[in-house]
Amino acid sequence: MMLAWKWGPALAAGCTIVLKPAEQTPLTALYLAALSKEAGFPTGVINVVPGYGPTAGAALSQHPDVRKVAFTGSTEIGHVILSAAANSNLKRVSLELGGKSPIVIFDDANINEAAQIAHDALFGNHGQSCCAGSRTFVQAKIYNEFVRVAKELAMKKKVGDPFDPTTNQGPQIDQEMFDKVLGLIKSGKDEGAVVETGGERQGNVGYFIKPTVFSNVKDNMRIAKEEIFGPVQSILKFDTLEEVIERANNTTYGLAAAVITNDINKALQFSRAVEAGSVWVNCYDAITPQTPFGGYKKSGIGRELGEDGLEGYLETKTISIKVPALN
Repeated sequence: MMLAWKWGPALAAGCTIVLKPAEQTPLTALYLAALSKEAGFPTGVINVVPGYGPTAGAALSQHPDVRKVAFTGSTEIGHVILSAAANSNLKRVSLELGGKSPIVIFDDANINEAAQIAHDALFGNHGQSCCAGSRTFVQAKIYNEFVRVAKELAMKKKVGDPFDPTTNQGPQIDQEMFDKVLGLIKSGKDEGAVVETGGERQGNVGYFIKPTVFSNVKDNMRIAKEEIFGPVQSILKFDTLEEVIERANNTTYGLAAAVITNDINKALQFSRAVEAGSVWVNCYDAITPQTPFGGYKKSGIGRELGEDGLEGYLETKTISIKVPALN
């Protein structure tokens, strides 16, 4: 999907492409490049350069012949790419980076439906998503019941072989991310959050982590501030709309947000005030090719998809022609 978001507008704008896939997942890009050749794309239009970020990625970011870099990944690497672009040929950059996206659930919502939306928003792709709904704010009146339902949903997930069609959750991508997620889970325990379920690895081999639900999460805890990128749901309690807007915005990220309520006035007030590039009402991850996607603050620069995504690959030129004077 990330490839299509970038290849589509680049090709539509008449650009050639050099793709550097993540070193953990190069095969998809190579296969798509082979398919493009089979489909008849001329040699040199679509190119794939597997490699590591500090070598292949750095070479592309710094090269004077590269006119634009479109990157999806961590905020830390986004800083590096932006610096390389500035220090080379001032190439155009679009960055789709990290997030700590809030889901706000008011007490007029259907608890079962809201819990399912929040569950899918976090546990989809094992939590390995930049726009994962990793801060679940629940109004005080329904907080305890919501936690109970969220715990039940997490406990139903089957963790195991991703090639098994009955599996709901596979492993994390590698040892580094596995260790990072477990380290953040430990920090949640140490800082006083309550583990409702999970909170440890699954089995003794592989990078499997049990679906984890934390309650009693506070804004100053690491699990509420840092991007986890794993199957860890943090549930926070709030009282008023004004309070939750302030707390939802109390982050260096601003990629996405959601609000679950039957009150359209609350939904619109939250949607206008929250600092996020995409806001979903009574749903999550409602991404379509026609609408732009991207973040505020440290979640990125520029937009993917829609007209905004296409314009990033185009140049604007003004041509003025003197018209001869009439007799």
